[in-house]
Amino acid sequence: MKASLIGLLTIVFVTTLSYAQQNTKNSTTVKKTKMAMEQEQIINLSKQKWQWMADKNVEELNKLFNEKAVFVHMGGTMNKTHELDIIKAGGIQYKKADIEESSVQILGNTAILLNKIKLTAIVGGNEVINPFVVTEVYTNENKNWTLSSMSFTKLLSQ
Repeated sequence: MKASLIGLLTIVFVTTLSYAQQNTKNSTTVKKTKMAMEQEQIINLSKQKWQWMADKNVEELNKLFNEKAVFVHMGGTMNKTHELDIIKAGGIQYKKADIEESSVQILGNTAILLNKIKLTAIVGGNEVINPFVVTEVYTNENKNWTLSSMSFTKLLSQ
């Protein structure tokens, strides 16, 4: 009888442990899937932003850019209004951003995206192609991602 009781308790313990491990794996998978979906959402939002910049669609960019956003270019730093004015007037005409690599880290309500790109643009009437790593910082407020910062770092080699 004692051996049967020990055997029964062992079966119950092993079954419970097995279920707990399976439940933990499912929970981890759900969290990874949610994070992967958010990362994909940020990458797609960034791609859309590049298209809006090429199209000079300042109406959509105005919605995307956070009111306190900052933009760091090779020639200086701008706020939201200045960036939109430059795009609208064609001071910098973004023609095409060929994205070579993207990565996203999500930290709470902040997403940091790194894009390695070749940017084709018209600056001062001249078409230029430059390799950059562009750091984009997005913040999530009320389930809405806005661009809070965008910084261009020119790469020395292509």
